[in-house]
Amino acid sequence: MTKIHPVVLCGGSGTRLWPRSRAHNPKPFLPLVEESTLFECTLRRCADAGRFAPPMVVTGVGHRGHVEAQAAAFPGTQVIVEPMAKNTAPAIALAAYRLPADAVMLVCPSDHHIADPTSFAEAASAAARLAAEDWLVSFGIEPTAPETGFGYIRRGAPVDGGFQVEQFVEKPDLATAERFLGEGNYSWNGGIFVFRAGAFLEELARHRPEMAEAVRRAVEQGREEGAAFHPDAGAFSQIEGESVDYAVMENTVRAAVVPVSMGWSDIGNWHALRDARPGDANGNRTRGRVELVDCRNVLAETDGPRISVIGLEDVAIVVDGDEVLVTTMAGAQRVGKLSGAVNQ
Repeated sequence: MTKIHPVVLCGGSGTRLWPRSRAHNPKPFLPLVEESTLFECTLRRCADAGRFAPPMVVTGVGHRGHVEAQAAAFPGTQVIVEPMAKNTAPAIALAAYRLPADAVMLVCPSDHHIADPTSFAEAASAAARLAAEDWLVSFGIEPTAPETGFGYIRRGAPVDGGFQVEQFVEKPDLATAERFLGEGNYSWNGGIFVFRAGAFLEELARHRPEMAEAVRRAVEQGREEGAAFHPDAGAFSQIEGESVDYAVMENTVRAAVVPVSMGWSDIGNWHALRDARPGDANGNRTRGRVELVDCRNVLAETDGPRISVIGLEDVAIVVDGDEVLVTTMAGAQRVGKLSGAVNQ
């Protein structure tokens, strides 16, 4: 069995889960759902040596210390240190140029929660079989609600273990999302991809030749530092950043999707984090010194001062040091716009 090469994209500004998540210590490196951090859980999902090769982590200079400290328990981990953030397409290309052309890459964000790692591994193997035939594969997350915060993938004709992608769809309005859910042939685009390194680079060169060339030069002119690799900053700075969705996946004619139900969450805000945690009989989730009376679906956590709440529903109360956040769950999407989050 050819091993799958996990490529973990690890960065972010940490604003959407402020004040717990900060720019200097964003959500991948926090134990938000389990006792381990989201990053550690991502590495653990790919730790079966019979199925996966050692991981390659692409991160920024500011997060290198967190990455190396938390990856120490996973032998063989390699780290690519981006000199600056240029979005996901260049980050993935850095890893692709560092791998053999026939290596099958499993591209994973570092800050997602997956409750069913067995289904994740099975989907990775199904996607790897398609990738070996030069399909560029997305995981299609089975939708559980008419979510307006995610892009969608419309399934087309079946292929071995999956489907051709008929269309990538931008984040819809609620009525459109409800229609997608009713039709049943749409999946959430969770940002998890599987493809052969050489096939990805061929598609990148076809659709974004300047980006492909700049990344190639950055790798050729880069330098090793122990288990870390530093691309050349001058060459990399010439890249116009773009997501892998826009640069490659929406342009290739070889896009496929493997549907999977695996208890996935992007932990994109306090509402999503509440729903990813187990709750009590009233749907409340608490951490630290918290007392709730006649509350429902409340998330309350504190690292110090006591939180006492009476008669509230669907709110989040978070105390971190000298910062306090109170928001309705409906307002959780806007936390990143607070001045405290932006200027953290």
